[in-house]
Amino acid sequence: MSAGGGAAAVVAAALWGGGAGALLPRAAYRFAAPWGEPWHGSCPAGHPLRGWLGGARCGRCGAGAAPLGPGAALPAAVTALVCAVLAAATGARPELAVWLLLAPAGVLLAVVDVRVRRLPDPLTLPAAALALALLGAAALLPGHAGRWTTALLGALVLAAGYGALWWLNPAGMAFGDVKLALAAGAALGWYGWPVLLLGTFAGFLLGALYGAALVVAGRAGRRTAIAFGPFLLTGALLGVLAGGYGA
Repeated sequence: MSAGGGAAAVVAAALWGGGAGALLPRAAYRFAAPWGEPWHGSCPAGHPLRGWLGGARCGRCGAGAAPLGPGAALPAAVTALVCAVLAAATGARPELAVWLLLAPAGVLLAVVDVRVRRLPDPLTLPAAALALALLGAAALLPGHAGRWTTALLGALVLAAGYGALWWLNPAGMAFGDVKLALAAGAALGWYGWPVLLLGTFAGFLLGALYGAALVVAGRAGRRTAIAFGPFLLTGALLGVLAGGYGA
């Protein structure tokens, strides 16, 4: 790919990410229900909400009413940045389309996990199935840089590893992380076992550093549980970037 074509692809990916991220606030609000409660079906004023994608305001509330949550600026900016760096690392390979489709779901999962420490099954399990299905299609196209077999095995191995950690210490890891590991393992495994190890290690390292910072700041104890989904996802992103640049 030429330098001009590469820059155009990065810009296009950023525009896609910004547009997709701007539609996440409503889904983030609806999914951000505490564990054991149904997804939010109405705004705080009681008006029924239609659809899952859209802005952070209820259409039936007045202009001065409180929004459903943080606005679209932050998720749009984050998703645009994620998509741009993925395009820069992956280039014109077929798997780029897979990463760009999964990126908004990853940002949405991170937002929901931060808010209520919950990773919804309607997001984690379809993301894993979508990742494997689309990577299978990418493996049939010329120019791809990964292997579908290691993507499948990576999904199973990483989920099994997280499952073992959950079984040993359920208080330290939610089962939603185990389900999310299926999609992360598929993305990392696409580029091979070294990338899988790198992305996994990066996620745990980032989570450990964040937890240590909270302890030092006096905002948490050594046994305080944190939302690990964002770190799992960030580690997976770093691994995919490394795999894309190294392929």
